[in-house]
Amino acid sequence: MDACIITFSYIIEKLVLENYDCKQIAQIKFATGITPIYEIKYKGKKFAFYKTYVGAPACVGSIEDTISEINTNKFIVFGGCGCLNKEITHGKVIIPTEAYRDEGTSYHYAPASDYIKVNNANSVEDFMKENHIPYVKGKTWTTDSFYRETINNFKKHKEDGCISVEMECSALQTMCDFRNLDLYIFFTGEDLLDAPEWDTRHKEGEIKGTQHDSGHFDIALELAYYVTEKGKE
Repeated sequence: MDACIITFSYIIEKLVLENYDCKQIAQIKFATGITPIYEIKYKGKKFAFYKTYVGAPACVGSIEDTISEINTNKFIVFGGCGCLNKEITHGKVIIPTEAYRDEGTSYHYAPASDYIKVNNANSVEDFMKENHIPYVKGKTWTTDSFYRETINNFKKHKEDGCISVEMECSALQTMCDFRNLDLYIFFTGEDLLDAPEWDTRHKEGEIKGTQHDSGHFDIALELAYYVTEKGKE
C-alpha cells in the first residue's frame, strides 16, 4: 500500500464510499465496533483509507493496529482544530510544526519534553505551495481535555506561539517516530478561542470550510500522491 489516509469525519467517510471505488481490505476491532479499512486506487497508486476516533489514545491505537493489517509507512492525517490566533489562521490550511504535549499517550513513546517536532511539516508546506493552497505554519497545542481549554491555558500557549489546539498531533508524531513511520498532517480551523467568547464560527450542519468539507479530502488525496511520488525523485 503506497500510503494510508485517515479522517475523523463520518461525513468524509460517507462521501468517499459514495464517490470512489472502495474495496474493504482489512478491519480494526474495538469494543465499540468494527472500523473498516478501505483501498482507493488513484493515479496508479493504492491508498488505504479509514475513519479514526477522536483523541490521542484511540487515534494512535488505530494506527498501531493498522500497521499489523496493511503494509505502509506513510500516513496522511487531516482533521479539525481550534484556532488560537484569529489574525493568521482564518480561511487557511494549518500545518503544525511542533506540538505541545499536553496529553498522556506521547509519554509512552518518547522521553518527556514540552514539544515534539512535526517532522514532515516542510514537505506538507511544499505541497501547499505547489498547488496554490492558502496555508499557515505554526505550533499546535495537543490536549486530552477540550473542556479544560481555560483562558489561562489559552493565553499561555498563544504567547508561546501556538496557533491551534487539537487532541492528537503530538501523540501521533511520537508514535510515528517510535515506529519509524512518516506522518503528514494538516488541520482545518474550526471553533475560535481567540475571541471575547467562544465562537463556533459555523452554523449547525454547515459543512463548507469545516473538517467535513470534501475539499479537504481532495487535499489529503493529492498530498498522498505527492509524497509517494516525491520518494522516487
